[in-house]
Amino acid sequence: MVSFDNTENAFKAKSTGDLNRSYWLFKMVGNPAMVKFGAKLAPIGLAIGFKGLIKNTIFKQFVGGETITECDRTIKELGKYNIGTILDYSVEGKESEIDFDACCKETIETIHKAKGDQFIPFCVFKVTGLARLDLLEKVSAKKSLTEAESKEFENVRQRVHLICKEAHAANQSIFIDAEESWIQPAIDELADENMFEFNKEKAIVYNTFQLYRKDRLEFLKTTIAKGKANGFHVGAKLVRGAYMEKERARAIVKKYPSPIQDSKEKSDIDYNAALDECVKNIDMMGLCAGTHNEKSSLLLVELLNKYAVSATDKRIFFSQLLGMSDHISYNLALANYNVAKYVPYGPVKEVLPYLMRRAQENTSVKGQTGRELSLIIKEKQRRRQ
Repeated sequence: MVSFDNTENAFKAKSTGDLNRSYWLFKMVGNPAMVKFGAKLAPIGLAIGFKGLIKNTIFKQFVGGETITECDRTIKELGKYNIGTILDYSVEGKESEIDFDACCKETIETIHKAKGDQFIPFCVFKVTGLARLDLLEKVSAKKSLTEAESKEFENVRQRVHLICKEAHAANQSIFIDAEESWIQPAIDELADENMFEFNKEKAIVYNTFQLYRKDRLEFLKTTIAKGKANGFHVGAKLVRGAYMEKERARAIVKKYPSPIQDSKEKSDIDYNAALDECVKNIDMMGLCAGTHNEKSSLLLVELLNKYAVSATDKRIFFSQLLGMSDHISYNLALANYNVAKYVPYGPVKEVLPYLMRRAQENTSVKGQTGRELSLIIKEKQRRRQ
């Protein structure tokens, strides 16, 4: 049985200096007031010349670099321990067609970088890097589009199609990230279109299912049924979710029922049920279990045994974010399971929204930061003996 308590394995890639930096970072993100203050201070810090400080602390912990080339060191370092990289150009929330085309081009560059590289099993993109938020919201609400907006959304559709086509040509799996619930229907539509076209033989295009939403387990089952009926493999990246506070706040303001589960326990139940749903249907699927939850990770190990699926079967990956839950990633990899780290990259200023979400996620998930800190302290003590 895999154990996540072995800190020597978990932190074998980290120097004592790296451990100390991680310790202080997790101490800070464990403080909600500090995270709130930092979210406001970071953009100001960049503006007045503190880029170096940000880049050598929180950026270094959670981000691969500012460019694809700067990610090479991280890709190589993870690869030494049999851990893959999920290349993620983490730029989002842009507004111009020029920016959207640039993001599309950069995403295709990640596909070219990954092609044939055993250490880059996946690439990923956000549709908000290719389209305006307001447009996605309008499409998701099924509101009538003006002629100009229809043309604009067709451009979005073409960008997503081009990325997926390039991925298919390169035999390179690609994730379409999930986002806020009020723009997700448009993203799901684009994901389904491209899975139908490019997943005839295997899962190339993956949609992302956020199981902290009340409706996503059923949506996953519906997608699997659609795949069976239409002869395509379903690519499923399972996560809990990263927009909980924003989702709940918007639901209160706009007076509609929150789409978020009423408790973490309910999220866990749906997440684990989704794992079972995917593994038992693995013959027509690809699964990436994106989770920092030890129980869910161990459950997936048990499900592979239950359904007689090899640990090395490339249709199933475990995944954690760079800089987090190394005790899960490295111990699974050591036991020969397929593991990949999400490695975001991009200019420091552009990656700040991602970094703030990671800080907020660590603050809001009960026990996450405490677990990270306890393992770091245990390893520091082991090294002093």
